[in-house]
Amino acid sequence: MPKSRKVKRVKKINKKKAKRSVVKIRKIKRMPRSDLKIYRALLLKEREKVGGELSHITENTLNKSARDASGDLSGYSYHMADVASDDYERDFSLGRATEEQKALYIIDEALKRVEEGTYGSCSQCGKLIPKTRLKVIPYADLCVECKKMNEK
Repeated sequence: MPKSRKVKRVKKINKKKAKRSVVKIRKIKRMPRSDLKIYRALLLKEREKVGGELSHITENTLNKSARDASGDLSGYSYHMADVASDDYERDFSLGRATEEQKALYIIDEALKRVEEGTYGSCSQCGKLIPKTRLKVIPYADLCVECKKMNEK
């Protein structure tokens, strides 16, 4: 007696289901060139402001020694409370300088997006970021909905 053959059944795929299963690639919407020039100017203005604050911090606090910052002209040691408050001010200034550096980096990234032509579109969903948001936060890379989702 001949052995029975097992027949593999090939599952037929419905064309409509196959089309739905394909992942859609998001299309990035682009901002007009005239608007890009306006926002580039805003970003450069913001960069200048942040850079000025950073240079002010470095000139006034970070480049001075502890002795110069305290105003002590003598070679004698000064009170421990004075040392502590000077250290606190110095740490606070370092924190501010770090935040300013981060802001400069974010602004530079936004300027790169302007040059690439992708500025003004959300980096997550690809939709255009509202102009009112970009006027307030010109370096924003997420729309309000995506920013809310990321904060949760």
